[in-house]
Amino acid sequence: MLEIEVWMKCFTEKLRAAFGEKLEFIGLQGSYGRGEATESSDIDVVVIFSELAMSDLERYKDLIGEMPHREKICGFVSGRNELTNWDKADLFQFYHDTAPYFGSINHLLPLINRSDVKRAVLLGACNIYHMCSHNFLHEYDAQILRSLYKTSFFVMIAEHFYETGDFIKKKSDLIPLLPEEERKLLESMSLFDAPILDDDRFKELSKNMLEWSSRLIQNTKI
Repeated sequence: MLEIEVWMKCFTEKLRAAFGEKLEFIGLQGSYGRGEATESSDIDVVVIFSELAMSDLERYKDLIGEMPHREKICGFVSGRNELTNWDKADLFQFYHDTAPYFGSINHLLPLINRSDVKRAVLLGACNIYHMCSHNFLHEYDAQILRSLYKTSFFVMIAEHFYETGDFIKKKSDLIPLLPEEERKLLESMSLFDAPILDDDRFKELSKNMLEWSSRLIQNTKI
């Protein structure tokens, strides 16, 4: 298992040496950031520059090419001004899900209000609803369906935050706090670990996701 703290220390030192004052922030998202990583998890890094040019991307690409586990590296790279003007519904999840390793993104927090959180819930539910029906009709892909269940977790995080003001990062911490329908939805994600998802199970999981996202869309008024 990758020692993420050692890896992030090396990553941070390498970027600071290369970019100097132009580098404003380094963070970690995803399962490693939440402390839920497995052997197959990506390294979901966040890198923010004072300004970002193509030459910076080229240099950054070369640097991550020198890092161990290059094949696992993904994430978000941006200039400060672009991030500050990003859609606030996206910024809500971005801010709360990012563990800082260098610098700060606390300037984002005053930009996000309660209506942005509600919009994050609605947009997430709409995207899931559309993709669930599209997948059932045109793709019939278990991995796409699995990704929708994964996305539903983040929508539930936003919904719980909107209702309580508490941001719960870990699935294991959130599940006991959820209503029964949502709890069962997240618990059923383990079914995707089976070597083969049979046809009846695929239809059942699609139906449950479609119905949940439908209710959430209809109940979330903006």
